[in-house]
Amino acid sequence: MNDALMILGTASGVGKSLLTAGLCRLVHRAGIRVAPFKPQNMSNNAAACPGGGEIGRAQALQALACGLEPRVDMNPVLIKPEGDQKAQLILLGKPHGTLWASRFKQDREILLPDVLAAFERLRSEFDFVLIEGAGSPSEPNLREGDIANFGFAEAADVDAWLVGDIDRGGVFAALVGSLAALDPRDRARIRALVINRFRGNLELLGDAQEWLEERSALPLLGVVPMIEDLCLPEEDAPYSSARWSPSDAPRGKVVAVQYPTASNLSDLDALSLVPDLDVRITRSPDDLRGADLIILPGSKAVRRDLAWLRQHGFVEILEKHLRFGGRVLGICGGLQMLGSGIDDPEDLEGGGSSAGLDWLPIRTELLAEKHVAPVEIEVAWPERGKVVGYEIHHGATTRSRAEPPFHAVSEDGRILGTYVHGLFDHAPYRDAVLRAWFGAGHVATEELSERWERDLDRLADVLAESLDLSDLEARLGASLK
Repeated sequence: MNDALMILGTASGVGKSLLTAGLCRLVHRAGIRVAPFKPQNMSNNAAACPGGGEIGRAQALQALACGLEPRVDMNPVLIKPEGDQKAQLILLGKPHGTLWASRFKQDREILLPDVLAAFERLRSEFDFVLIEGAGSPSEPNLREGDIANFGFAEAADVDAWLVGDIDRGGVFAALVGSLAALDPRDRARIRALVINRFRGNLELLGDAQEWLEERSALPLLGVVPMIEDLCLPEEDAPYSSARWSPSDAPRGKVVAVQYPTASNLSDLDALSLVPDLDVRITRSPDDLRGADLIILPGSKAVRRDLAWLRQHGFVEILEKHLRFGGRVLGICGGLQMLGSGIDDPEDLEGGGSSAGLDWLPIRTELLAEKHVAPVEIEVAWPERGKVVGYEIHHGATTRSRAEPPFHAVSEDGRILGTYVHGLFDHAPYRDAVLRAWFGAGHVATEELSERWERDLDRLADVLAESLDLSDLEARLGASLK
């Protein structure tokens, strides 16, 4: 099939999502109608589609690279872990029950017709589809019933490139070993190799590139350099490529807690763009010391994550932080934790009730129906303006007196909760809040969407310079330079 190409990787985190996004932008710039697709995604970082439903946020970024609004067909199966043994299954943007680890193979295999139907809808509308695989395709224990990698590729009859990450080491062994572990019929679908995230002078690779081509009998399309300061959201690595290090002279310190099933940590991405703002995430309560603002982000298992906070000593540090004048912001699941309690009458998280932190005069009831929607809110604090974001949550929370976009605010104004994800993405509102909270001057930070657009173009330019794209150009009938 010449109207689709699949990007596979030797492991999770080798850069498949961003490489796919960069290729999407290259093809889009060439005037080709292109769409992204990921058959199966496992992530608690999701994006709300304007037409309803949720997909992995990497596919939302890839849609942006294609000049498109995200839609559920771009990621028909989204698996959102709720623990080691179970996950919420999202099918075509909507909750579709629980996926248990003990039945993972059987229960995902029956989803293949839905996956193929979504792919065919995109293929019929667009000239080309760029497909991202999941994790590693060379897992013999996962091949039977697979819908994410070669199971899908075989059913849809698509070819693939295989990507390895040289920055983590062992890239040549990873590429050759991945190929060796494949069934011959799957290996035949790999048409080319890509080495990603190289630092230094290419001469350091010596004859290794030729060795790889000889050993694999496949062309190496090129070596993509590490791009240190990209600010583009990846699947489960928020801010990994952006500047995310402590400032030498910070105007303020922001720390987010990464509990076991933390979700939508992309809410912090925009803050990482602010000059002189020290932004971190942590699993250690000691890292909260000295923070000006502590963020409790979203959660896929709110009651479990709240118990984890208590078990690991976070609550005592949070209480001390508040006594000394600090601020706490709860977003989505974090908002629910800040109330008096969380009730689970429909047994979504084991039934019963859990006591909340009781710092806001609210209470949450978890509901089976999931609320997923984009939002646009007029705000009056700290100055009049607009917030554009989205909501993804189970549960209804009683509302206290609070100005939008906040659902509840403490009497002293230092504890705040909201259901709105992407709260700081809009630069004027972000700057106004930073001035109010940190006493900063005119901040004038960049719109997150503008930064994404600029970095997508930078990424596409690097791929055009680094890779031999002649085969892809022949498929498309267009130049990508």
